[in-house]
Amino acid sequence: MEQLELAAVKRSVTGKKVRFLRRKGLAMAHLYGNGVTSESLEGDSVQFRKVLTEAGKTRLIQLHVGGEQTHRNVLVREIQQDPLTRQLVHVDLYEVSMTEKIEVQVPIVMVGDAPAMKTKDLMISQELDTLNVECFPNQIPNQIEVDVTALAELNQAVHVKDLTLGGEIGILNDPEQ
Repeated sequence: MEQLELAAVKRSVTGKKVRFLRRKGLAMAHLYGNGVTSESLEGDSVQFRKVLTEAGKTRLIQLHVGGEQTHRNVLVREIQQDPLTRQLVHVDLYEVSMTEKIEVQVPIVMVGDAPAMKTKDLMISQELDTLNVECFPNQIPNQIEVDVTALAELNQAVHVKDLTLGGEIGILNDPEQ
């Protein structure tokens, strides 16, 4: 999987005046993190949308801020967009330390065909859409795949305690869910 990169520059324009920057095709962002002074940034809206679409909220992005020699490792925390035009209004980026574990919500995806689904009257109910995990930023999975091929009878379930994730990834949800 290739590393995602995003370029931005520090922004001095704030408040209602940023609407003029948006008209020029720029996206507004705010960078913050643990032990990091928060900064206002701007960058190309097309590049932002492309990278944000690929990254989601679980993939690391290398942020290159204009004038700095090194990149910063960031995660997307929140994306605000206009509901009518779908234009990016604002993006919150969270700078992470590669030596500290962080808590992240990772989406759950069901894979496979459950034999119990062959009966027309049955359907699978998914109680959790995401799992809260704790791991180092470079170990965050994009998604957690849950195999449902073992569900052969009515009232069978896959619980959090049945899931195993590799590496030093810890699941923070209740094991009985």
